[in-house]
Amino acid sequence: MIKLYHCMSARSFRALWALEELGLDYELMMLPFPPRMFKKEYLGINPLGTIPAMFDGDTFMTESSAIAQYLAERYGQGKLNVPVDDARYGAYLNWLHFGEATLTFPQTLVLRYTRLEPEERRVPQVAEDYKKWFLGRLRGVEASLEKTSPWILGDTFTAADISVAYALMLAENLNMENEFGPNTRAYWERVQQRDAFKRALESQEEAATAQGIS
Repeated sequence: MIKLYHCMSARSFRALWALEELGLDYELMMLPFPPRMFKKEYLGINPLGTIPAMFDGDTFMTESSAIAQYLAERYGQGKLNVPVDDARYGAYLNWLHFGEATLTFPQTLVLRYTRLEPEERRVPQVAEDYKKWFLGRLRGVEASLEKTSPWILGDTFTAADISVAYALMLAENLNMENEFGPNTRAYWERVQQRDAFKRALESQEEAATAQGIS
């Protein structure tokens, strides 16, 4: 069975969401955030101390968007994936990685310098600069959805949506959703109505409660 190490609504939510979209069986291991500080024995599982960490037999992965792609290609039977001979394949890969590398990365700096660092180490200017970086890059999503709605590639929901939409989830957690453009806001509302998204939220809540993670 697939085993996923996860922190509440962190990057690893992409992997959890993909598992739910595909209806796969999995074991969810909840950790306090960040685990490298609050669950040091986790370093014996993932020396990076980051989440996610996913095991599927002998396969071990730590990159959230790559896990979503892996699950789609290995188990999706056409669901969540775009075939290499599909004209949208390049756009699919671009959005899949854009969600993490371009949209999520600057938000991690906002998170760090507004919430995670001790008060004396917080740097409001750094947080504001990277917030502007994120919002500037988000214009690409807004413009694309003008043409491709309802999903990032048009009519088909894919792992690229999981990657991009998680960045919107993080933005909402950082109180930036009021600055979404109208297309992005409507897209985020559609995403939240997906049954698999709702199941993933419920799954992490239930697992956290059962495992004593606040």
